[in-house]
Amino acid sequence: MRVVFAGTPATAVPALQALLHSAHDVVAVVTRPDARVGRGRQLQRSPVGELADEVGIPVLTPMHPRDESFITELSALGPDCCPVVAYGALIPPPVLAVPRLGWVNLHFSLLPAWRGAAPVQHAIWHGDDVTGATTFVLDEGMDTGPVLGTVTETIHRDDTTGTLLARLAESGAELLLQTLDGLATGQLAAVAQPPDGASMAPKLESEDARINFGQPAIGVDRHIRACTPAPGAWTQFRSHRLGLAPIVQQADAPPEAVALRPGELFSARQAVWVGTATQPVQLSMVQPAGKKMMSAPDWARGSRLVAGEALQ
Repeated sequence: MRVVFAGTPATAVPALQALLHSAHDVVAVVTRPDARVGRGRQLQRSPVGELADEVGIPVLTPMHPRDESFITELSALGPDCCPVVAYGALIPPPVLAVPRLGWVNLHFSLLPAWRGAAPVQHAIWHGDDVTGATTFVLDEGMDTGPVLGTVTETIHRDDTTGTLLARLAESGAELLLQTLDGLATGQLAAVAQPPDGASMAPKLESEDARINFGQPAIGVDRHIRACTPAPGAWTQFRSHRLGLAPIVQQADAPPEAVALRPGELFSARQAVWVGTATQPVQLSMVQPAGKKMMSAPDWARGSRLVAGEALQ
């Protein structure tokens, strides 16, 4: 089939790579416009755009998919199907109608669970044991189109959004390729999503990543892992922002830390503990404002903690 691939972040790269090594003809790539990054505010191509440039595939970067010029360009390419992975913009009806087999989206959840921009973050935060990826036909709703295929993935006890998404990007790429193969042969039919079991996964903003140590330890753990690497878990210490890496797993607290109130800190020679609504948790790495990540014990020694001080 002639396909036009739409995607933007590194998460979408494995899917594009799979298509490039398949029997399908990737005639162009659609990605978000180059963005200014870093202190120098230099324009940078998206990871998907960079790969397309490397292999010599035309790259389309419309400011918005509804632009008439984009619709004209896409129509001229004559795609049979448009696979899409984390493109980052809603596809309007006139554009959805261009490919004869529609737009096939790879979404990183088992739909109808966790529709929206942050399915992996919400799955970890809410303590799901299993998640997965789904291919479905895009319609005008928010991840509501009929399903073409699924693959499941176990959420490990120490998974962050970064580690889980990396695995899903690989298994999802294979699922997307199998889906396009099935569409090409006419052997695959879409099935409507069930009416029950839908949940929403809106994008997590920075304020959503502020850790509340008044919740149980298991909630603190899930919250931090869900926000790692982005938007980045954080708290406040002495009125300054303090970034948090995932906590140390399966660590037994010393007697001095057992009675800590939520957020209260206790520093031993090789460990720093913080109280929660249940048992205390051990910090691993922290990032003071304007500095690099460092071990929690090194940070505590440099901060000269006072008894009773707390994260807020």
